[in-house]
Amino acid sequence: MGRGGTVHRVYSVVVFVILAALDNVAIGIVPPLYGSIGDDLGVGEGHIALATTAMFLISAVAAIGFAYVGDRTDRKPVLVAGTTIWVIGTAWSGLAESYPSFLSAQVVAAFGLGGVASVSFAVVSDLISPRRRGLVMSFWGLSQGVGTLAGTLVGGLLGHADWRQPFLVTAAAGVIATCAYLLTYNVPRGDSQPELAGVEYDERIHHQDIPVILKRRTNVWLILQGGTAQIAFGSLVWLPILFRARAEDQGYSAGTAVLVGSIFATIFQLGAALSILGGLAGDRLQRRTPRGRALVASVGVLAAVPFYVVLFFVPMKITVPDGGSTGELIRAVLANVVTEPTVAACLAIAVFALMLTSANSPNWFAMIADVNPPQHRGTVYSLGNLINGVGRAGGNALVGIAFRGLAGAFPPPLNYAVGLAAFQFFFIPTGIMYWLASRTVAADMAETHTALLAVASDNRPDGDVGGDPAVGVQGFAGQQDPGAGR
Repeated sequence: MGRGGTVHRVYSVVVFVILAALDNVAIGIVPPLYGSIGDDLGVGEGHIALATTAMFLISAVAAIGFAYVGDRTDRKPVLVAGTTIWVIGTAWSGLAESYPSFLSAQVVAAFGLGGVASVSFAVVSDLISPRRRGLVMSFWGLSQGVGTLAGTLVGGLLGHADWRQPFLVTAAAGVIATCAYLLTYNVPRGDSQPELAGVEYDERIHHQDIPVILKRRTNVWLILQGGTAQIAFGSLVWLPILFRARAEDQGYSAGTAVLVGSIFATIFQLGAALSILGGLAGDRLQRRTPRGRALVASVGVLAAVPFYVVLFFVPMKITVPDGGSTGELIRAVLANVVTEPTVAACLAIAVFALMLTSANSPNWFAMIADVNPPQHRGTVYSLGNLINGVGRAGGNALVGIAFRGLAGAFPPPLNYAVGLAAFQFFFIPTGIMYWLASRTVAADMAETHTALLAVASDNRPDGDVGGDPAVGVQGFAGQQDPGAGR
């Protein structure tokens, strides 16, 4: 495998995608097991949900420190350290014998997860040329969604009999992924940036750069939109609980209901895989206007709201063998998709809604890379991730409170449906902020492009920049077309 050659770079992207998925598996395995973990450790579901909320917040705060260090130093040791920490915390979670021990383990895992998310984003952005950013970032973002889904499925399948197994299996997978990561390409900063072709770019972030980052108006909107978006997304971690309650309401036993809830939640979230279409749409429109990615994200999240609201209220008839094995339940649930019209209708609505909201992720990643120089990207991502974490933790915590408050007026599972539907309206301010970002992104892209050309000019003999003049906003958008990057 050549150092930095095509095969090595593809291998590196694949490893980063797997690492991003595993990070989210570590978070996703907990919600389906709230009841099982709580019963074993002698606490209520709310205490275990608190651990998940703490994970969101701590990982988001830790990401800022890790990202800043990664933007100043060699990023590979930082990523190895972060991965090792979350693996230790995840394994400890599976071995915990008391609630304080479990909560402490989740805090340790969250600290490491923060380091992996922010630093790996900066590395991946340096592996991808501008013309492919939306597409490749959709795979990177998709891996996180797939990881969350896999966590939900692994938690339900492996954890319905023994809640500890999913944590230990995930930790073992993390060890294998860490070993694979040691062989990845150590990507130079700005490696795929067309303006820096042939230039050794060694700019690093400094503390005085933070005001510069926040002065870019697009960054402000990209950071803030996650607060409201993640309140809505955070509420969706309760989707397995909604489906579990529906199964229990139809008379199924608790063990069967947990499995059915996890399987249905996993199937219904498969629409997130269509984020690739959002990335492709963003890339395509970006070649016509610098507003392209922001407009695709804005339209996607706004258009999804009515579909989510309808989804939670469509009645769904579940037909599975009560007390059946895991394999039998999976086959029965998949058969329901074909034989039960209500299940098929729910699936179609869910896939379409998730397809629309999934346009958010790849275009958000790509815009951060578009408007920021390489040495700022990890830090900007971590600031956005902090707001995301606060929003996601808020959504996860507040929706639980809403469910309990609504239970007096609406018996389960209706209280879950009403609560989840209400929280999807937080997508509306998110769509508005993306539209506002579309009004400032052109100027911020042009400013960054000019700054990178200036650095390239200073580092080439006689100030030669390869004949690339500073271009206007529309011209730079056109450079996103094939041939512009490496």
